[in-house]
Amino acid sequence: MTAPQAVPGSSRRLVVSGLLLGAGAMGAVDEIVFHQLLHWHHFYDRASGTAGLVSDGLLHAATWSATVAGLALLADVRRRRSFAPVRWWGAVLLGAGGFQLWDGVVDHKVLRVHQVRYGVDLTGYDLAWVSGGVLLLVAGALLLARGRSAAP
Repeated sequence: MTAPQAVPGSSRRLVVSGLLLGAGAMGAVDEIVFHQLLHWHHFYDRASGTAGLVSDGLLHAATWSATVAGLALLADVRRRRSFAPVRWWGAVLLGAGGFQLWDGVVDHKVLRVHQVRYGVDLTGYDLAWVSGGVLLLVAGALLLARGRSAAP
């Protein structure tokens, strides 16, 4: 029996794996830390407490599903011997930054489904939230570019 060879098209699977895992992990951190531990907000704060809890459960299910899908794709990429750590970590950071930026801009400001926190001046929180997302995106893009240039 011969060892599996690198398969064309595995590069896309590698990137999608990292994006899913990054977005899922960042969403889980948001939900666990800010929703459950700190009680700062729910995913949907524009209704009753029950609706907020249900929305948190749906967010948790979505982030867990993205994480599991990302890990399944990662296992497939590794089985195909197409794992490129620098590119994968770049995609993970892009996924995490994308989730963070989407949450900070679209969920918080455009749709207003919730804010980072209530009863305080949001300026510092918003700047930290969005800046963190941008930094993750930039770091991820740099790693992806570095991994692409290092590929044979």
